[in-house]
Amino acid sequence: MDADLLELDVGGASKDGSQSQGVYIYRPADKFKSSGERPTKRRKVTRTNVPKTANSRPFVSLLNGDEDAKSIDLRYRTYQQFWSAQEAKIKGILDDVDSEVLANVLSFVRSTSPQTYDGCIPAALVTVGSNVSSLGRLLTRLNGQLTTTGEGGVIALESGDAPNLKTTLKNIIRFGITNTEGNEGYQSFVTDREGPRVLGYDLDLLAEYVKRKDVKKLVLAFRDSEAFDPGILADLLSLLSSWLDRIPLTLIFGISTSVELFEGRLPRSTVALLRGRYFEIHEASNCVDRIYGRIQAEQDGKFWLGRNITSVLFEKSSDSFQTPEAFSRTVKYAYMSHFFANPLSVLLADDAATTIQRDKVCEALRNLPSFRRHCEDTLEEGCAEQVRKLFEDDTFLLEQSTQWLKSGQQKMRDIFQCVGMMQRALKQFNIVKKSSISDLSIRALAGELQTSASYEDILRAIKTLDSDQMKLFARMLPDTLTASSDFAQIQADFGALLQVYQGTGPLKSGYDKQHSIVATTVVQQRVKLSKAKAKLPKENTEFTNIIDRFHALLEACLEETLIRPNDLVLHEIFLLDMRNPLKEVFSPRPRFAVERALSSPFDYLISSPGSSTVKVSARQPAAAILYQLYLESGSLVNVHDLWQAFYAVFESEQGSSCDERTAMALFYRALSDLKALGMMKSSRKKVDHVSKTAWMGL
Repeated sequence: MDADLLELDVGGASKDGSQSQGVYIYRPADKFKSSGERPTKRRKVTRTNVPKTANSRPFVSLLNGDEDAKSIDLRYRTYQQFWSAQEAKIKGILDDVDSEVLANVLSFVRSTSPQTYDGCIPAALVTVGSNVSSLGRLLTRLNGQLTTTGEGGVIALESGDAPNLKTTLKNIIRFGITNTEGNEGYQSFVTDREGPRVLGYDLDLLAEYVKRKDVKKLVLAFRDSEAFDPGILADLLSLLSSWLDRIPLTLIFGISTSVELFEGRLPRSTVALLRGRYFEIHEASNCVDRIYGRIQAEQDGKFWLGRNITSVLFEKSSDSFQTPEAFSRTVKYAYMSHFFANPLSVLLADDAATTIQRDKVCEALRNLPSFRRHCEDTLEEGCAEQVRKLFEDDTFLLEQSTQWLKSGQQKMRDIFQCVGMMQRALKQFNIVKKSSISDLSIRALAGELQTSASYEDILRAIKTLDSDQMKLFARMLPDTLTASSDFAQIQADFGALLQVYQGTGPLKSGYDKQHSIVATTVVQQRVKLSKAKAKLPKENTEFTNIIDRFHALLEACLEETLIRPNDLVLHEIFLLDMRNPLKEVFSPRPRFAVERALSSPFDYLISSPGSSTVKVSARQPAAAILYQLYLESGSLVNVHDLWQAFYAVFESEQGSSCDERTAMALFYRALSDLKALGMMKSSRKKVDHVSKTAWMGL
């Protein structure tokens, strides 16, 4: 901090002694009004909504501001087109995941009644585990089914909607009526009804609504049933059981723990009022894997998430529970980041050739690291003329870029076809206990799948397949392999062998364990065991030959396909592989940022620290100075000692020009800042001490 900032103008000190007071009231002088005059009354002005101008766009201009409006709009439209397609896939997966339990719960609601359960309330106990959001989706779709057919609706209650019994009844009545009538319909229903006026928590209102609308099924769902007060829940269920002859209720309890623990929280008399069935919703991890696999491994894919982003996504999913909706929002942010910040993403559009700025786009293409590596490799091959043409001819560069883009996208599709094949093979033949597409994808995107244990296990297991398993495995193969002539020849030979084979069981290769024999020999009173192959029939020998040919062909195909995606030319356009800002947005570290800002403030400030050897300097902000002194102290800090050290920093640099009063004001402000950040608090042991509450890095 400069010495000029600490200088105090004492020449104009007031005679009333305000400069020597610790605290005083500041009364600003007003030249236009006397002290006793009332302020003028201001007219209340309503703020008008300013319509957005036609030029306002969600995306900003890139290429140093030289990108034109057409390219910006095309980037935004391409992002919307890509994400809308992915969003439809995600919605389809979520609907498919919930479809089975939805059908079961809907059948239960329609087929049960208090009469079938001897006067007990029909209740569905739905265990959701950590997948809390799935119950909300289930209730939304169930409500849609019931309201569409006119049978009734769903009343969803949160624990916050039930602080006491009266409020709970009010919310049940209001939610039940507004579900179909809306807020205005609810108000008119309450005020326009005939007869004496009833209170808002009187169930006569709901009974009259059921009778008027001919509601056959009214579902009352407790989303987080463990969070409800057991006493309120018991009173509510006891009251509702007496209204079953007028209100056709069915209860749904969302349970995160277990049914036994839920029943243990309720009195036995309350549990005796319920009778129903138990349903289970699958965990969210399978759903997240399906979403990722569907987004990445589709054959119409044009854009992919790279290894670093995939690692961040699944690290976040494993470290802390992540719902499928949260996972899809993270993926959406990744898509948006790519199209928002990458001007070359416009090349992913179908009509990019007629819209882009050729000169600006070509300049950006020539600055890509993958393009430069390609030019270096081309020069090493002796094709200098082609490199010169790429740098000088924009038309030729755009033509080549289109070819590279299509080729790279096809190679990415082939990679994920191989990943899908390996994942299905590992699961089908029980090679490993748990096969996750996320683990295989991370290795494939890093170019490390060929060196993985799963890769070796699959190639080893192929040699032991029998003829039936071979036919099943052939259906999993990627298109790049099945389209080759060598595979067609192998398949023809395999089909011809099966036609002439007359055995009852499937054909087995010579690598099968059944064809291994153990020979025993005695040498110098020691038993020696040796393995050997039994003599194979002719059909098995031919099948072994086919297995060897297929194994070699598959291994060559995988080695050619499973390349490192970051080595593809122009991969920056169709592959997003930046760890930041995704990790900083969805896994922020605010404490680390605050500690770094206080310990190294000039990493964020424009001014320079002057001397890099000095750790604490008066040029730093007051809070940063005090924080670094605070780090050198123990758990209890004497405030006077801290002040002396703080003042010594300014005194050592400014000498006699340092003003103690201004330095003390800065000290108190810095002390308040550290207290507000939760780094220290007043000590009860000693009045003139403060205690540390945070240590750096812990």
